[in-house]
Amino acid sequence: MTTTKLYEIYKNKRVLVTGHTGFKGSWLAIWLKELGADVVGYALEPDTQPNNYMACNLGAHINHIIGDVRDLDHLKKIFQEYKPEFVFHLAAQAIVRRSYSEPKMTFDTNVGGTINILEAIRLNPTVRAFVNVTSDKCYENREWLWGYRECDPMGGNDPYSASKGCAELVFNAYLKSFFVGTQTGIASVRAGNVIGGGDWAEDRLIPDCVRALVQDKPVGVRNPGAIRPWQHVLEPIAGYLWLGTLIHENPEFHRGSWNFGPNDSDHLRVGDVVGKFIEQWGSGKWLDTSTPDSPHEAFTLRLCCDKAHTYLKWHNTLNIEQCLNMTADWYKSFYAGDKNMFDVCTQQIRTYTKQAKVQKLAWSV
Repeated sequence: MTTTKLYEIYKNKRVLVTGHTGFKGSWLAIWLKELGADVVGYALEPDTQPNNYMACNLGAHINHIIGDVRDLDHLKKIFQEYKPEFVFHLAAQAIVRRSYSEPKMTFDTNVGGTINILEAIRLNPTVRAFVNVTSDKCYENREWLWGYRECDPMGGNDPYSASKGCAELVFNAYLKSFFVGTQTGIASVRAGNVIGGGDWAEDRLIPDCVRALVQDKPVGVRNPGAIRPWQHVLEPIAGYLWLGTLIHENPEFHRGSWNFGPNDSDHLRVGDVVGKFIEQWGSGKWLDTSTPDSPHEAFTLRLCCDKAHTYLKWHNTLNIEQCLNMTADWYKSFYAGDKNMFDVCTQQIRTYTKQAKVQKLAWSV
């Protein structure tokens, strides 16, 4: 393992991750385990088959707890029993199109769940650092060509985006009301579209590609002209982990909201990303399946990450071709069936960390 500042802070620390059975949450839990942390995962059972949690047999490596963030009483018991020092909140209903069919569940989970986590932290002084993960879709989307900044208004035309905007307002109210002047540092983070191995969620671009390509079918793309900020899942997770260490050490300066997105060159059209992924896969084609009656989704969405670049010294490590290459390699390993996928994830984390060291990123030295 490559020793970093992250290893120094997280080794032997009790860390609670909500949503560890999901795509980003599972990668975060694996990285924390690689850093020597005592990881407690709290989440519902995975809602897709297959999934990264089960592919990596993650439950054998961490303290795995089945729980719903909408259940405040259960959350309080878990906090009292495990007394985490670090908390990363990723549990969510994370699919835009699903939010149209299940709006109440989306708001209950994304807003009510965030309230419950903040309540549990407010009542447990053992927590020294909390990172709340929302979404780049929390911003009031005005179809700007430039990136949204942390000071821009919250909003959302669909239930998912609105729920994330609401969760940010809840976070800010708790921050200002209960955590200013305390030893508990809390931050909220907004990342661009993440890709990587182990994601099989419905209505997501790379999972849709993989499902089609493994069956030698064309990839149906419903919104090929939409522009999104694309990055590998390890990029924002590195930011989350680094921010967690900084708010632990200096809660007053690093509190608040932070964007973690790719460089401007990696804000690409959906159709371009699909084409590049097919090149990495080695075969396949895609078709435009957009229809005029599809549910609304933002057309242009960019993030300005100057704040994280300046104050956290965080930057992306990978370009889009490297992101897609790592992603394709992961899925090929999974479908070949001849490798331990937990080890594959760990090796990709180590390779990514070594590349960050070459670039002398603040968290990697």
